[in-house]
Amino acid sequence: MIAFIGIGNMGWPMAANLIKAGHEVTVCDAVPGRADKFAAEVGGIAADGPDEAARGAEFIITILPTSKQVAEVAALIGPVLSEGSVLIDMTSGAPGRTREIAAALTSQKVAVVDCPVSGGVPRARTGELAIMAGGETAVLDRVEPVLRAMGTSIHRCGGVGAGQAMKALNNLVSAGGFLIGIEALLIGQRFGLDPALMVDVLNASTGMTNSSQKKFKQFVLSRRFDSGFGLDLMVKDLTIALEIGRETTTPTPFSALCRELSASAAALLGPGQDHTALAQLSERLAGEALGGGNRAGEG
Repeated sequence: MIAFIGIGNMGWPMAANLIKAGHEVTVCDAVPGRADKFAAEVGGIAADGPDEAARGAEFIITILPTSKQVAEVAALIGPVLSEGSVLIDMTSGAPGRTREIAAALTSQKVAVVDCPVSGGVPRARTGELAIMAGGETAVLDRVEPVLRAMGTSIHRCGGVGAGQAMKALNNLVSAGGFLIGIEALLIGQRFGLDPALMVDVLNASTGMTNSSQKKFKQFVLSRRFDSGFGLDLMVKDLTIALEIGRETTTPTPFSALCRELSASAAALLGPGQDHTALAQLSERLAGEALGGGNRAGEG
């Protein structure tokens, strides 16, 4: 049996794919009524809380906003976990905190692996996520069939915490590509180039990035800003990446700038923003919006 704790934007379709693959899944969520809604619409069993969901489960999956929530859940479910069970933390969390959680559960002979994902809500729905895994080889061998129900690309990165380190660094690269791309589009628009045409050229040239392929037209030029991944979560991941940089004494001047620009955008725009709304910081600095939108600051 699998306990799935956290059925938000990503967790919901991931848990649904586990059920489609034939797994017995019990779900719970901090939002009242969401687990019951999932069970009614998708299947599985709804639990009132993490401890009820985890009781008797072989695998416990957590996908929560931060490692702080994962630590709280781990402390709550610890007394009901069975010897030999595995906590699969799919949160984009902090590697150091995850290692602390793993050390605490080792005394109960409960294993921990970290398996954060990349691909966003669309690939969560299709079960085509990229999964970055950290943990002992034998434990990862046990959990791989579960992971295969949610992702098509599983990368074993090293020991516990390695998957989360890789995820944070992946998002650092993604944020850097997004920011420089938005600035290039603004330069081009002011020169007289069509931003949509620029995106097409980038995608046929060496300037192609994930953002040029899947974000600029879809969420920025369209003015939708609704990719499904929060700006606050992006700032959190960039902060983790910089923490890893400090721990490894790696100079990170550009990374620090990416993090500060993202944090500034979050503060400027307010809570609840999609990470693609980061473009609006550059637009406000330039005094105009991309793609024929209103000039920055106008309704």
